[in-house]
Amino acid sequence: MNGGPRALFLRSDFGVEQAGGAAALSFGRAVPAPLPTPGLIARFQERYPDFELIPDLGSRIGSASWWRGTATCAALLAGAVLLSPGFERPIYGAVPAALSGNDAAIARAQAIAPLAMGGKTGTRLAATGLANPLTDTPERPVLQSTVTLGSGSALASALQRAGVGSADATRAADLVAAAVDLGDLKSGTQLDLTLGRRADKSQPRPLEKLAFRARFDLSLELVRSGTALALNEIPIAIDHTPLRIRGRVGDSLYRSARAAGAPASAVEAYIRAVATRMPIGRVGADSEFDIIVKQAKAATGEVQLGELQYAGLNGGSGKLQLVRWEEDGRITWYDGRGMGERKGQMAMPAAGRISSTFGLRRHPVLGFARMHKGLDIAAGHGSPIRAANDGVVAFAGRNGGYGNFVRLNHSAGMGSGYGHMSRIAVRSGQRVARGQVIGYVGSTGISTGPHLHYELYRNGVAINPRSVSFSVVEQLGGGDLRAFKAKLAQLLAVPVGGARKKAPDAAE
Repeated sequence: MNGGPRALFLRSDFGVEQAGGAAALSFGRAVPAPLPTPGLIARFQERYPDFELIPDLGSRIGSASWWRGTATCAALLAGAVLLSPGFERPIYGAVPAALSGNDAAIARAQAIAPLAMGGKTGTRLAATGLANPLTDTPERPVLQSTVTLGSGSALASALQRAGVGSADATRAADLVAAAVDLGDLKSGTQLDLTLGRRADKSQPRPLEKLAFRARFDLSLELVRSGTALALNEIPIAIDHTPLRIRGRVGDSLYRSARAAGAPASAVEAYIRAVATRMPIGRVGADSEFDIIVKQAKAATGEVQLGELQYAGLNGGSGKLQLVRWEEDGRITWYDGRGMGERKGQMAMPAAGRISSTFGLRRHPVLGFARMHKGLDIAAGHGSPIRAANDGVVAFAGRNGGYGNFVRLNHSAGMGSGYGHMSRIAVRSGQRVARGQVIGYVGSTGISTGPHLHYELYRNGVAINPRSVSFSVVEQLGGGDLRAFKAKLAQLLAVPVGGARKKAPDAAE
């Protein structure tokens, strides 16, 4: 193709197949095309086609071409050393003389230098007779500032540090305390202050205005009216519609839920709730998670997220619906039928060391070997003894060698006994909760010192307390079941939420 410079431009601008002599491609990299050679070099190459003027020293090491290339390289290096001026004969450059006197001052004034080293721009001029010194420095008529509150009880101190007089600061704190508890003000609350003009510089500026967010649903504003301060309460509308997030589990349930917008604490609570009913490893990649979190949206745009309310899972293993239900301070997750299940280890009833384990032993008082039906927990006299699990007191009183003894009946045929108490804190027929104090450590009955003898029974037979976990199944009924069904229907009616605005998260 013959097109002059235009043709060369086009050839180099297209692919390799049209590059002609401008470029070539070898194993993914561009290789320059050989330049045209004079006739003498062309005839030399035709006669000696295997001769390389610049051989690759990284290949064919030890061959004749390699040794010839090495000699050529050494000769070039030797020539460079011979042509150099040497280390003893450096080449000096001309350095201008340093400025001094007036020239140095002018250059410094017009130069750019760091401020830390006194850098200035321009030349300062002396004041003329038209400039009169001020006898008094004027001040701004109004000062506006923002103060960060350290703690609610220190509101007056924070105002005084910002320049508010003690009388105004005390009055402002009293007005705020009448609307909200000062202890409820969160650390880091921003106080917007406006200080007015003062008649005398020896007096503090008067407080003209104070505005801040007292609660998520309330803003307070103090405004001066004449010589007094007045408090204005500005309520903020809050929308409590929960946040609902759905998505496909994919390779990771946690990462998929976080990518969908669920807060980390809600995802962790969701995984714990689901794990009580099925192993997380059985959750398939095509399953769909359904998370509902308590949410509060302010009319001003802020969002607060709370606890997980609903944990749903739809997949190959079926449909799982779990609802958070709180009763008497205890939180239980119930499924769509109103059935709940709690699993875990039996709690240790007293804080101390285990001095004797379950099994055959030599009795320290009677002196012969016999079965030890429980654990001995050495603890200080009067230490509290707590119920190992929820149950009903079946016996509370004196019981032979056990001394003061309490027996609890738990669900699923389980029971527990507590002996040698110094004092009993429950009565027969009383319902107790896990962790509730039922007595105190003592040494009553056949005992060598203060300790708790703790027994565990399954269907009336003593077993090792350290080898048992519990599983309690509970069923809601009556009014609780109706309230639970209403809550479940309300949660399932929540629409799937979109992207939310970045805001404080109460759950994280």
